[in-house]
Parts: sequence; C-alpha cells; structure tokens
Amino acid sequence: MAITAGGSALERRFQIRERGSTVRTELLGGVVTFLTMAYIVFVNPAILSSAGMPSGAVTVATALAAALFTALMGLATNLPFALASGLGLNAVVAFDLILGRKLAWPVAMSCVVIEGLVAVVLVLAGLREAIMRAIPHEIKLSIGVGIGLFITLVGLRDAGITVNDPATGIGLGTLTAGPPMIALGGLLVAVILTARRVKGAILIGIFTATILGLIFGVLDGPDKIAELPKSGSLSTIGDALKPSNLADALTWALVPVIFVLFMSDFFDTVGTAVAVSSAGGLLDERGQPPKLKQLLLVDSVAAAGGGAMGVSSVTTYVESGAGVGEGARTGLASLVTAGLFVLTIFFVPLIAVVAQGVQVGDAVIHPAVAPALIMIGYLMLRLVGDVDWSRPESGIPAFMVIAGVPLTFSISAGIGLGVLSYVAVMVGTGRAKQIHPLMWCLVPLFLAFFASDWLEANIF
Repeated sequence: MAITAGGSALERRFQIRERGSTVRTELLGGVVTFLTMAYIVFVNPAILSSAGMPSGAVTVATALAAALFTALMGLATNLPFALASGLGLNAVVAFDLILGRKLAWPVAMSCVVIEGLVAVVLVLAGLREAIMRAIPHEIKLSIGVGIGLFITLVGLRDAGITVNDPATGIGLGTLTAGPPMIALGGLLVAVILTARRVKGAILIGIFTATILGLIFGVLDGPDKIAELPKSGSLSTIGDALKPSNLADALTWALVPVIFVLFMSDFFDTVGTAVAVSSAGGLLDERGQPPKLKQLLLVDSVAAAGGGAMGVSSVTTYVESGAGVGEGARTGLASLVTAGLFVLTIFFVPLIAVVAQGVQVGDAVIHPAVAPALIMIGYLMLRLVGDVDWSRPESGIPAFMVIAGVPLTFSISAGIGLGVLSYVAVMVGTGRAKQIHPLMWCLVPLFLAFFASDWLEANIF
C-alpha cells in the first residue's frame, strides 16, 4: 500500500499529493538519482587530483558540496533536482587552468567563484534571456559535444587505452596490460547495462573495474572501510576566497576562460532543467520549468560555492531525470539525495580505492574511473544530432568547437575557434549586421586569449 503524506506538514511543505506523488515515491526517486550520479564522488577527485589537488580532501568536499546545494535546491524550488561538481567544468579547471596555464589550484577555483558570482548578478538582473539570444544555438550545442569528446579522451588516457606517442602525439596503448584490461571490463559492463537501460549503469561499471583491479592486484585494497573526517579533510575549503587568489584570477588573460566557465555552466543548467522538467510533466504553458529564476539562482550560487569549496563549479545534473523517471516530483527527493551524499563523506577510504592512480610508464592513470568518463562522453555526444549541418553558419562553428576542444586539449581554445569562425562566416557572407553585439565583444577577448603568450612577453 502506497504511503501518502495526507494532510501532514510534509505534504503541505512539498505539495506531494498535489503533484500526484507519494512519500514512498519521493524517497525512491531520491535514492535512484543518487545511484545514477554517485560516480561524481569517484570521478571528481580523480580529475582534480591529477592536477595536484589532495584527493581525500576533494572527495569530502565533493560530497559535502553536492549534499549542501542539492538540499538548497530542494528547499528553494521544491523540484527533484540534484547538483554536484560538473564534469567538463572540472576538466576546464584541472587541464586548462591548472595544468595548461600553470595556475595554482586556489587561483583556478577563484575563477570558478567569479564565474558563479557573475551568473548570480545576471540572474538577479533578469538578463538570462538576453544572453540566451546572443549565443548562437549551434555553439551552445557544440560546447557540450566538444566537452564530451574531451572527457572521452581523458577517459581513454586514464584507461591506458591511448598513450602519448613521440611520433604521432597519441597512439594505442598496450591493451593486454593490467590497467587497460580492468578498465575495458568495467566499460563493457557499463555499455551493456546502458543499452539495457539499467539505472546506475555507470556506477556499476566503476564498481566492476574496481573489483577486477582488486582481484588481479592492479589496485591496492583499503586499510579500512570508513573513518570520521579529519581536519585535513576540509583543506580545500575557503582558499579560493582569499583576496590574493581572487586578485590573481581577475586578470585580462583569464577573462575568456571565466566566460567559458560561465557559458558552459549557464546553458548546461537551462538545458538540463528543461529536459528533466519535461520528463516529469512540470513545464508551464511557456515551456519553462516552474520557479526558473529560483532554480537558476540556486545553480549560480552553487557554482560560486563549488569554487569556494575547491571542487570546481557545482551544477544541476541531468541524472536527476532518473529520479523523475521513478515518479519523483518534489524537493523531498532532492533532500533524500542530499542525505545520501552526506553519508559518503564517511567512506573516503573506500572511495580512495576507486579513484586510485596507477603508475604506467611516465603516466599516472585511473583505470577504475575511466569507464565512467568514456560513457559520460557518449551521453554528451548525442547532442551532435541537433546541429543543423546543412547551414555553414551553423555547421562550421560547431565543427570548430567539436574538433577544437579535444584536439587542442583546451575547452577554452575550442570555444574560441567556434566563436571566431562564426563571426568570420557571417561577415564573409554579408550578414555582419545579424551578429549580436555580445558576440562582437567576444572576438577581442578570444584573440587576446590566443595571443596571451605574446601579450605577456611584450606588453604585460
């Protein structure tokens, strides 16, 4: 027999019966959402630790940030949305800012804080629609696809399937070695379960690779199962808010990167909100999610908060749709998901096994996490079908972004190539007047970005 909230305070607070749900359904939806996105607790530390950040502290902060902002979303919007560190966004921080531009990680996180604060101001000022109109649709779509390929490349390298090659730059690894074998085993399981529409397929793929790694001695087992957080477990929190780090982030050379973070985060959130709300029948007569401004505001605050906690931008997850698919319709489901993220804080030793790096030649790879990254790339790549390839002003900029992001190993560079090629195509076909003023503003920013080394050497 279904458990209903009746006329209780719980029902009144979350409007459970009004939305055609039950307490049991909301609890189940919250659990399912957690299971489908819990991989971020393993993946985020692996990505950020590869850039020199402390893995254990990132793990605790990742779970804590996900719990905090998911609960805030549930209470502020009464929607079954969950948030966590955004994949793609954390890749920008790790590979573009820290490793690529040689920034200290607190300065890189300060860039995320600034991006989030910019988003907060724009949402409060009601400028969301103006920004959405300014950026061509094909560029919005191609950013997600390009980041998907970027994450796939990171996953293939973490699996040991692709390796650095002095002759060609990149080549095929030794697939019969231990790390690639366990990564391929986990990937195979994730692929099959995804094809069979099994919820939590990516998480199961991670666990499969981990178990295989432990069985065959590729990964070391944990010293203990659980432990209470220590003082060092919170070491990433707060450094990004120091005035010196914020000042180092506020430079002209980093403006394009901050904009890239903002644009990726902002439009990903809007797309996710519409998709998940549509699946749950929650869209209003204008085709928008309920309480959209509050939703965007919480997401923007979460972006800044993620930077402040040292876990990159925290954003709304499309995996929330898994809980909606189970019938979740209210913020109670979000509170359940948040509670489960809190519990993961006490299992850092187990999580450390999954996110464990293995030395292979000159590289440190993460074979248990690799299947998740590759499968996430697949999920993001599906957006490519929505690009209108028949129109050069759509297809050429999209191609430049999609090819540029993974092949330059820089999300900022790929987007810059897309923006510049869009302006070039429009000017070259006599349609310069159709270019939005904001796009014109981006041209000198990205030109400065590409010429940053020369500018630093000759001007700054």
